[in-house]
Amino acid sequence: MEWLTSKDIVDYETALARMDERVAGIHEGSMGGAVWLLEHPPLYSAGTSAKEAGLVEARFPVYRSGRGGEHTYHGPGQRVAYVMMDLKKRQKVPDIKDYVWRLEEWIIRTLACFDVVGERRCGRVGIWVVREDGREEKIAAIGVRVRHWITLHGIAINVDPDLSHFGGIVPCGISEHGVTSLKALGIDASLEEVDAVLKGEFGGVFI
Repeated sequence: MEWLTSKDIVDYETALARMDERVAGIHEGSMGGAVWLLEHPPLYSAGTSAKEAGLVEARFPVYRSGRGGEHTYHGPGQRVAYVMMDLKKRQKVPDIKDYVWRLEEWIIRTLACFDVVGERRCGRVGIWVVREDGREEKIAAIGVRVRHWITLHGIAINVDPDLSHFGGIVPCGISEHGVTSLKALGIDASLEEVDAVLKGEFGGVFI
């Protein structure tokens, strides 16, 4: 698995094109799998299940992404990890649900290294934390697409984004819970520190 890291902020359409190029290369056998770590400029992306009501205010550009899920926000301070791998080579029987579970587990193990307990919630996509007052807030999003059993898109962990930017959407169609970040939880972690943990935990999940 090749690890790619973009130091500069990457335009969303550019990212989509590069993912398509990599997936085509994997399918043809000319390229191997990759995990791409990057940040986007402030934007909203709409998945295949996105509803009009999910976009409250188009403060930033809105893109149709082709991934599963509803509306989500991307912006500086959020670590996006796009995973492009051939599930036929990773699993005896290709299984998208198992793949999503492993993405969740990857996030949970990464957060644990920063003493944050990330949890799954039935019927709610993403990873959640429970605050001291009992509030549940989303700290990481998951959105995937699979083509020829090769994965695109991936995860987004809120390290230190401007959380007010999430106010323009109903994140993933869930209005009754908020969003949070490592910074909002009192953890001063750099993107580079998060990257190091993501790389370290990957192999134990995607065996």
